[in-house]
Amino acid sequence: MASEEFQSNLQNLAQPPAPLPQYPEMIMGAIEALNEKNGSNKSAISKHIEATYGNLPPAHSTLLTHHLNRMKSAGQLVFLKNNYMKPDPDAPPRRGRGRPPKPKTHQPPGVVAASPRPRGRPPKPRDPNSAPPPAKPKATSNVSGRKRGRPPKSAAAAAPAAPPPASGGPPRGRGRPPKVKASATAPVGA
Repeated sequence: MASEEFQSNLQNLAQPPAPLPQYPEMIMGAIEALNEKNGSNKSAISKHIEATYGNLPPAHSTLLTHHLNRMKSAGQLVFLKNNYMKPDPDAPPRRGRGRPPKPKTHQPPGVVAASPRPRGRPPKPRDPNSAPPPAKPKATSNVSGRKRGRPPKSAAAAAPAAPPPASGGPPRGRGRPPKVKASATAPVGA
């Protein structure tokens, strides 16, 4: 008798558990079975799935949340007042956020598409019969004789000789000197 029970237990262990259906199928089945007027919330869907299918993965709540969000964004479920429900078949399709894409025009094969408009401002329209405009004369009316803009640095101006320090200490570095702390200048033990 004990050997018969052992044999039946061994056969039960050898059989793999029945495979679970996909999460979207389980979610839709739970919403249909619950058949609530305002839809079903996530905890009610989860409890129904747990009661119907006993051997769920340990990450069941994470998987359920992921699939509910995916089905909601795909339009398979409608989320309203913290409840999920099947979309109304008579309702117009829900448009996504942002501007809709422009419709693409399909051209027959072999037709080369025209290049898009070039960048920049288009040239002014010209009369094809008129002569080309005269070249602009270069402005050489520098009164002082110097070039425009900042003059380039010369080697002598690039490394001016620093005056020797007046106190005889080390030469001063670049930038603002550090702030002198008051505690360093106060006499100790006064």
